[in-house]
Amino acid sequence: MSAARTFTAIVVDDEELARGLLREHLVDHPEVRVVAECANGPEAVRAVGEHRPDLLFLDVQMPGLDGFETLELLDPVPAVVFVTAYDRYALRAFEVHAVDYLLKPYARERFDTAVARAEARAAGGERLAAEAVSAVAASARGPGTFATRLAFRERDGVAVVPVRAVDYVKAEDDYVLVVAGERRYLRHEPLAALEARLDPARFVRVHRSWIVSLDRLVKVEEGKWAVLASGERLPVSRTGAARLKERMAR
Repeated sequence: MSAARTFTAIVVDDEELARGLLREHLVDHPEVRVVAECANGPEAVRAVGEHRPDLLFLDVQMPGLDGFETLELLDPVPAVVFVTAYDRYALRAFEVHAVDYLLKPYARERFDTAVARAEARAAGGERLAAEAVSAVAASARGPGTFATRLAFRERDGVAVVPVRAVDYVKAEDDYVLVVAGERRYLRHEPLAALEARLDPARFVRVHRSWIVSLDRLVKVEEGKWAVLASGERLPVSRTGAARLKERMAR
């Protein structure tokens, strides 16, 4: 007879009491071994990279980085169970994308169900792709809500960049390159997914591979080049030129 499957897990919540409650409930699940507890998003990013857990219990409302921003920095993404207080957009997003969640305060029976579902996904090797993570995050934040900051994994931790500091964004294969002054950041995300989170009143896709901040735009040369305050010149397609003309006329 083969041994029963075991799972490693990380618990992420900024409230110690909430982490303690999760640990208490997991006592009844000896097949789950908690390998780390984290009080914030940056700690979670480091712990997931170090331990590569099967399961992740992730709080949504956290200072610094919220649960969605944290999830977007994980690669690969474990089988995740979101833990959240009520938010109608978040709950709808979880249901649409078949991501399990625990609504605080939750009953033990509901917890057991969430664990069983997460274990089944982990055992089956199911993982959320980067596109799915972005879709969950975008729909959970509600319509007309745009990012005010972007988070990036770095060798020594996590960098958080205000969107107002961004000069432009460029597609780099499966990544996006975000340029903010002298700093450059890479993020594993499709350009279209990031574009959907940027305020269209401030950012314009001027080319299939480029998005520019209108705050940094000085002029458009010959309808082919976007000239930034830094002196950099970005290519502009015909469609991009039309978008710029429309936006700048407002």
